[in-house]
Amino acid sequence: MSDVNQRTARPPLHHFSVPLSATRRGARLARLLAAGELHDWGLPLDPARLVVAELAANAVLHGRVPGRSFRLTLSVLAPRTLRVEVVDTRGDRWPTRVRGASEGRAESGYGLLLVEEFADRWGVRAGPVPCKTVWAELDLGPRR
Repeated sequence: MSDVNQRTARPPLHHFSVPLSATRRGARLARLLAAGELHDWGLPLDPARLVVAELAANAVLHGRVPGRSFRLTLSVLAPRTLRVEVVDTRGDRWPTRVRGASEGRAESGYGLLLVEEFADRWGVRAGPVPCKTVWAELDLGPRR
């Protein structure tokens, strides 16, 4: 999967980025910090909070290198698109998609089904070296 939705023409309307420990506590903090930022920006918490939680949990479970952190970035791009990015230090391990129960009893991969369900777009891109970035975009719709 490549990142075909790169937007470099305009700066984001809102931007937040933070490194977090690649631990369960770091994943929980990612969700809490994202909820705080979304609230401050006047944006709905859900389903973005769920997407952040799943991507952060994946970074901790599958992208962890001992002693290295992961990075959470939230950006609001015009016109009203929330972009969530999680960068982990395992650029050699990309997420795999699980397609329904007929493919066996996989013990992981179901978080990405939730991301796929709630995000309008998502994908993975290599870098920054030696890392990978898993991203998701949620269209926020018109302002009420």
